[in-house]
Amino acid sequence: MNEEGAGIPLEPDKVVCRSEHTYATTLHRFYWEGQWHQVWEVRQAWREPGERCFQVLTDEGRLFQLCYSEAEDRWRLTEVVEG
Repeated sequence: MNEEGAGIPLEPDKVVCRSEHTYATTLHRFYWEGQWHQVWEVRQAWREPGERCFQVLTDEGRLFQLCYSEAEDRWRLTEVVEG
């Protein structure tokens, strides 16, 4: 679902997540374009080689894909446009 390197890079301190037995088991909010975006719903969560990915709906009704690269210790953000 992701192209390698696609998306806007986010540092780990710009993503607030819950971690249980592994890092980032669910997302709560992320900082982008000068403001925090609250995650209203996690629509999908999946793993790809070396990554943990989520598709989330924000409280503003916007849909995003966030993927965490374990090797880079960095998130990538992509806004999903449905239509």
